[in-house]
Amino acid sequence: MTSDSWPAAFTAQVVRSMREARKAAGLTMAAVAEGCAERGLPDITDQTIKNLESGRRTSITLTDFLVLADVLGAPAISLLFPLGTAETVEQLPGQSVSTWDALAQFTGETPTADPAPPGSAREVLDTFRAHADLVAAARASAALATDRRRAASTTPAPDRRAALLELAAGYEEYADADRKELASFRERMRERGLVPPALPGDLAVVDQAEDEAHVEDRE
Repeated sequence: MTSDSWPAAFTAQVVRSMREARKAAGLTMAAVAEGCAERGLPDITDQTIKNLESGRRTSITLTDFLVLADVLGAPAISLLFPLGTAETVEQLPGQSVSTWDALAQFTGETPTADPAPPGSAREVLDTFRAHADLVAAARASAALATDRRRAASTTPAPDRRAALLELAAGYEEYADADRKELASFRERMRERGLVPPALPGDLAVVDQAEDEAHVEDRE
């Protein structure tokens, strides 16, 4: 495919994914337009969507695309690269690669032989992914502890209750260690000038403890 025809062809591929997502969600074009207006983009009308799906319109702005993806309830990345439904995609003019490879390159997940240079865009992505893993671990250990204590409170067997409480205590130790590791990682991110993502409500104590520690240090 030539560089002249590639933009329209790539847009058409994205629009096909959007149309499939719209139908899967059971949305009419009018409903999608209404959703766009609710999100602050009333210029995306049902006629706009009809023109896109019919091919009369061969381009779409990034802002329109992101709003439409949100209305459709579809991850924007899955609309750009139809993983699972297309074996390959023309990522750039004349450059067809597997859909997964195109998606992975777009998100910075392509495996590399050497660690990313400190401060590079790839290294920052890796840092935030590591943060997400720590958040998931902290939530999982806390949930396991809560689940075991809940089970202990409802079991009539004393031996079973004691065993569950022992397990809960062990998971609580893990949860405490996980929260401390997460707090330390977030502090290191801030020292590098990075802004850590907001924590879910059940982990708000992590930042509260860090704030209290800073107050004590100043005193």
